[in-house]
Amino acid sequence: MAQVAVVTGGNKGVGLAVVRALCKQFQGDVYLTARNPKLGDEAVKGLNNEGLSPLFHQLDINDLTSIRVLRDFLKEKYGGLDVLVNNAGIAFKVADTTPFGTQAEVTVKTNYFGTRDVSNELLPLIKPNGRVVNVSSMVSPSSLAKCSPELQERFRSDTITQDELAKLMEKFVEDAKNGVHKEKGWPNTAYGVSKIGVTVLSRIQARQLKETRKGEGIILNACCPGWVRTDMAGPNATKSPDEGAITPVYLSLLPTSVHSPYGELVSEKKIVTW
Repeated sequence: MAQVAVVTGGNKGVGLAVVRALCKQFQGDVYLTARNPKLGDEAVKGLNNEGLSPLFHQLDINDLTSIRVLRDFLKEKYGGLDVLVNNAGIAFKVADTTPFGTQAEVTVKTNYFGTRDVSNELLPLIKPNGRVVNVSSMVSPSSLAKCSPELQERFRSDTITQDELAKLMEKFVEDAKNGVHKEKGWPNTAYGVSKIGVTVLSRIQARQLKETRKGEGIILNACCPGWVRTDMAGPNATKSPDEGAITPVYLSLLPTSVHSPYGELVSEKKIVTW
């Protein structure tokens, strides 16, 4: 069966740039996924005009049914999955007047719980020597540094479970809605906390893969694309989307002879201390 790569949130920004690079470098089919089929089709046509041939599949990471439709499609057509790039995410603009509690709920729901749900459904499909990349952010270690010592200890724990992490994410949303998140030791950034979640989730997933699929050569990491000119980061950012795609693509295409980085947060192709 042909090899296959899937990029979530692939219709614009860093996701689109990752799809572009994989179309040029990955030996197999590359699926651009997006919540909105119209926007996904437009993105595919744009890449077609560049001489590239991505495929499209609808995916809303906040919708379990949508995730499972993609899962079943990949299982039936490809017998699994070779590369998964969990890129889809959202961020409220700094000037947005939406109440912070609502921002916290919406951001964590998508960036953390959506990424977790996609992973829980698709990781069992990853073939031997597969590669998984969760797009986090350098805001995750900087936000971790602003957490209380107790929260830092919990987020750095080598034994934290998915259930414990989910409870922490839910607690942040609850504290944000009650207006007490700062008193309870949280930083004042919904995006930052959601990306702490993504980084810690990646560490947990890597540990679980080592336990359950030892010897299969699967490598999973989190990464930071950098400050990229996208709808999310704005026009003043220092990197183009194609430059932002460099580290996610590097991790997606790590050769089978390589065993590191593994379960790390990677920026500019280098491991970031957590």
